[in-house]
Amino acid sequence: MRKASERIITGLPSPVPALQVIGRTLVGLEAVVVVSPHWQTQGVRVAATTAPATIHDFGGFPAPLYALHYTPAGAPDLAADIARILADAGFDATTDAGRGLDHGAWVPMRYLKPEADVPVLQVSMPHDLDAAGALRLGQALAPLRERGVAVVGSGSLTHNLFEFRSHIRDPEYAQAFADWVADALRRGDTDALVHYRERAPHALRAHPSDEHYLPLLVALGASRVDERASLIEGGMTYGVLSMDSFGFGLPESALRQEPA
Repeated sequence: MRKASERIITGLPSPVPALQVIGRTLVGLEAVVVVSPHWQTQGVRVAATTAPATIHDFGGFPAPLYALHYTPAGAPDLAADIARILADAGFDATTDAGRGLDHGAWVPMRYLKPEADVPVLQVSMPHDLDAAGALRLGQALAPLRERGVAVVGSGSLTHNLFEFRSHIRDPEYAQAFADWVADALRRGDTDALVHYRERAPHALRAHPSDEHYLPLLVALGASRVDERASLIEGGMTYGVLSMDSFGFGLPESALRQEPA
C-alpha cells in the first residue's frame, strides 16, 4: 500500500467529489502541511499550535459558513522540525504558536480528511516570495514525505477578483491559462511554470498578483521528478475562476473511484 506521499493542489472547493475520493487513498498519513495564499508573513512562519482554531477569514457569505469548524490536532514538534529544515535551506523561518487554520487550509481539508483525524499545520508564504522561491520552498519541504507528511498547496488556478466582483464573464482567457498550466505540468516544464509571467497566455489577467499561483509551485517542488501531475477537474466558477487542481504521485485508483 502506498504511503501518504501525494501532493495536492486544490482550487477551493469545486473539485469536492474528487477530493473526497483522494482523501480515502491518503493512507499512512502522519500529518498534513498546507501552504495557503491567505497567510503571508515577514519570513516563513510555521504554525506550532496544539489545537489550531478555525479562522473564518472571509466576509459577505451566508451565515452557515461561519458556523463551520474543522478541528484537527496540530503538530508543534513537527512544526519545530520544519522551521529548522527551512532555516537550513536558507529561509528566515520561525514557529508561530498562535496560528490557526485559514479557509485556504480548512476548506479543502474538510473534504480530504473529514474526520479531522490527522494533524494539520500551515506554513506561511513570505511577503516577498517569488515563483523561484516558491519552488525552492517546496523542494525544502520534500523530505517530509518520507516521514508520511503530505504537502497541500491551496489556491485558485485563476484568480481575478476584480472581474469576479464586477460580474465579468470571460471564461475563454481563464481556460486558456488553465490549459497552459496543465500542459506545462504534463510536459514537466518547470522552467515555464516558474517563468509563467512571461510565457503563459493572459498571465497578468489570470493572476493580477502571485499569491494564488505560488502554492502550485510549492507542491511541484515537493514532488518527485518521476511523478506525473494528474489533472483534477474542477470546472470554471463565475466565468473567470478556474477550479482545476493537480495531484502529484496520486495512485490510479484515486482518479477512477466514484465519490461515496
